[in-house]
Amino acid sequence: MRVASVAVSLFICSAIASGVHPATPKHAASESSFVGTWRLVSLTGAGQQGAHPTGVIYYDSTGHMAAQIAPDRARPSWPANALPSPEQAKDAVTGYVAYFGTYEVDRSAGTVTHHREGALNMFAVDLVRKYAFSSDGRLILTPLEKENAGFQLVWERVR
Repeated sequence: MRVASVAVSLFICSAIASGVHPATPKHAASESSFVGTWRLVSLTGAGQQGAHPTGVIYYDSTGHMAAQIAPDRARPSWPANALPSPEQAKDAVTGYVAYFGTYEVDRSAGTVTHHREGALNMFAVDLVRKYAFSSDGRLILTPLEKENAGFQLVWERVR
């Protein structure tokens, strides 16, 4: 029994020394105003998304998030067991935004940073958005990176 206790103690000490720690959220409980599922209401400054794209963004209480925005046009499809043609593949991804990762809210700066872990297009890892909540509870995000300059996204909470 003593050998087992020593082995467990050594394992715990080595795990701590190697930097293995439980994940901790990068946002405080006061950021709960972000937590939930949001539906895209409008996207101004849109390029390849068209006039009325659809989308969702999720923020959870553990500091994880995901976003998807689909353009407002017909998109190609192909059988599940077949590869798309190069034209179909290009048309499918053009204007489509998809990524996931963690998020961090900086209340003093009025920003939320999306730390992307995976994306359809990884042109940048961190995406910083200026945020505001409208009087009717909508979330307004304005991208600060140059690649998305001039865009503004308005989201409403899914009930």
